[in-house]
Amino acid sequence: MRSIWNGAISFGLVSIPIKLVNATESHTISFRQIHTEDGGRVRYRKVCELEDREITQSEIGKGYEDADGTIIPITDEDLAHLPLPTAKTIEIVAFVPADRIDPLQMDAAYYLQAGGAPAAKPYTLLREALKRSNKVAIAKFALRGRERLGMLRVVEDAIALHGLLWPDEVRAPEGLAPDTKVTVSDKELDLADALMDTLGEIDLDDLHDEYREALEEVVAAKAAGEAPPESPEPARSGKVLDLMAALEKSVREAKESRGEEPGEVRQLPQRKSARAAPKQTGGKKSTTKAAPAKKTAAAKKSTAKTAAKSTARSSQGTKKTASASASASAKKATSAKKTAAKKTTARKRSA
Repeated sequence: MRSIWNGAISFGLVSIPIKLVNATESHTISFRQIHTEDGGRVRYRKVCELEDREITQSEIGKGYEDADGTIIPITDEDLAHLPLPTAKTIEIVAFVPADRIDPLQMDAAYYLQAGGAPAAKPYTLLREALKRSNKVAIAKFALRGRERLGMLRVVEDAIALHGLLWPDEVRAPEGLAPDTKVTVSDKELDLADALMDTLGEIDLDDLHDEYREALEEVVAAKAAGEAPPESPEPARSGKVLDLMAALEKSVREAKESRGEEPGEVRQLPQRKSARAAPKQTGGKKSTTKAAPAKKTAAAKKSTAKTAAKSTARSSQGTKKTASASASASAKKATSAKKTAAKKTTARKRSA
């Protein structure tokens, strides 16, 4: 890896010579602009407005345009002598816990390489101090024409420098949250937690740029004179009206994609509409042969209750004798049995 900046880390009175190296690289496929009629390249030419001619890169310098349109030339020598202590130094100003850094401030990432054998000792000292403290270092440094804010942290056995945006460069999310009052139930949160648990465990090394791979297939097919592959039609999904059902389905599909049994999805208690189903099922069973037997048993129970009530009523009469009471009860029981038998026969004929 080629260094893009040489300088030193200022750690109190300790100076650590370092080289700045890009920690990331882009694999994005780039395109050229062409003339659609004949495929010719479209190029940008750098032309001097005063001489009206194209100039080379070696003739191009920097200039600052003033408010009145005047151009003030700025040379590399002017930039090298800026009255800044951070012009060639990464100046550590504080050590803070890593969670104090808002991810919105994160910018480009670099590796810091020790600049020779003399830098090995202080470089290792700073690295081990950061490890033991579980903190990150906040620093200032100048790069590409401006002073920047940075964060130093340990990555394996190296020190990484993350460029940070200045706090006033991060916009506040004002007016972006929903202004409609919404209530989220505990059951919905439970299902969301279940979905997070299912999707949360993954090895980041397994993730890759599928768009770039698909684009490479298209380019390869076009280069071979073949028709580019067609994209599969996305599955059509209707408008989701039930958030709970959508969450349940999401958990189920996530588990199935990971090879887990769909039955492991935690089911919610049935709703009121679902509880009415058993009653309908019981009504259908009334057409089976076992139904008359159940009704006959119910009729017998009803006869027994009637006889008991009759006995109770006859015991309350002070003028009737016990034999008369028993006779009346027997007659009423016989009458009740005949009535129940008649009802049962009528029900059988109607069935």
